[in-house]
Amino acid sequence: MTKAPFGTIQSAEGDIMAEMTIRAATAADIDLIHHELMDVIAKSEYYSERFKVHEMGRLNKTFLRNITALDPWHIMIMEADGTPGGAMVSGPECGAIFRYWSWVFPSHRQTKLGMFGMRAFDEHWDNGRFHKAYTFVRPENEVARMLLRRYGYKETCLLEKHIFGQDYMLIEKPYTKVTEDYDGGVNIGRLGRLRQKLGELVGV
Repeated sequence: MTKAPFGTIQSAEGDIMAEMTIRAATAADIDLIHHELMDVIAKSEYYSERFKVHEMGRLNKTFLRNITALDPWHIMIMEADGTPGGAMVSGPECGAIFRYWSWVFPSHRQTKLGMFGMRAFDEHWDNGRFHKAYTFVRPENEVARMLLRRYGYKETCLLEKHIFGQDYMLIEKPYTKVTEDYDGGVNIGRLGRLRQKLGELVGV
């Protein structure tokens, strides 16, 4: 089991304000993560209404349960003093890992959870299984682009009219893959669904 990284949020005077930790999601977290995810998609200023409808329909609770059945760490929950304050949703993509969404909840927007999460994501997933991590970002989202660049992600190219007519930046970071096997994407199969069902029954 991977040990969760941790840190502290400090004020300008150096006073310790909150301990930051990160953990994998459980079945009990799905409702909260889905609610917060739908909220951040709906309120985002960077995406078209057509994209929002598509994304909110795709990233439903079944999808979230499926990716946690593959690996609970595909939903990483950032916490401050034990309270969820943000999340990162990812999935395997044929030897790479795709960051679907990374965001800080409205209740924790004035903290450093976002920066903490960036470090924690790479520390966990650069584990020998993947060639790289990557994501798509709208060109106008300067804050996300700046944060990704700060943590070693490269803006590979501009994908013109890539999703519902909108442009997206392809942003990626190389990892070191040492395993010979490859994943088959977000497809948990019968065994994965059985494990998921058993987990729900026993409350894990």
